[in-house]
Amino acid sequence: MSGHSKWASIKHKKGAADAKRGKLFTRIIKELTVAARDGGGDPDSNPRLRTVIADAKAANMPADNTKRAIRRGTGEEPGVNYEEVTYEGYGPGGVALLLEVLTDNKNRAVGEIRHLLTKHGGNLGSSNSVAWMFDKRGHLLVEKSAVDEEALMTATIEAGADDLRDEDGNWEILSTPETFDAVAEAVRGLGVEPASAQVAMLPQNFVMLEGKSAQQMLKLIGALDELDDIRHVWSNFDIDDKEIEASLA
Repeated sequence: MSGHSKWASIKHKKGAADAKRGKLFTRIIKELTVAARDGGGDPDSNPRLRTVIADAKAANMPADNTKRAIRRGTGEEPGVNYEEVTYEGYGPGGVALLLEVLTDNKNRAVGEIRHLLTKHGGNLGSSNSVAWMFDKRGHLLVEKSAVDEEALMTATIEAGADDLRDEDGNWEILSTPETFDAVAEAVRGLGVEPASAQVAMLPQNFVMLEGKSAQQMLKLIGALDELDDIRHVWSNFDIDDKEIEASLA
């Protein structure tokens, strides 16, 4: 598991995720609006929308917020026009960064990102400077205690999963982007809500960070996560848990 994933897991255990629920709702509302705009407002025929609705329910977002965001996406209510943009760059220690952005102002977004990267020992890169280091995969995490291994393996493989891995107290399930929705539905069909379910950009190799570079990277990731326009941050850094826990102490 990448350093970013481990860091997010530890933050969740410490309860930091609850403190940012308002920001999470903002991001989910943007996702719902864009998913409905691009694929229609019916989740039965729009897998992306169906996945975001599941995220909204998992975050305990009020149903009225979800409905209004979908109606804005389909044009039934007035709303902001969001653009999807991906920026590439480098962090401390030369680690690769893919930044997925959902914004109503690209100039503002790239300016904020450039400022944070420069402040924390990184820099923006050109198109495809690091994208080639990542593979687009369906990715789910399921807590081991929540499900029987054999039942999970059978259901997910039959649904099109490529692999099931033991990862730090979780089952990590990988698939192609095309079979992701079916695999996620197979997991939920077992009565289990995944701890994480998304089409992710997974690094082919990892760069281990220690000491100053590790702490710089954690500060950078934290600062990027605070930006309203950031949708996802993908990186190929790895880091020891003790470094992450020290930064959160």
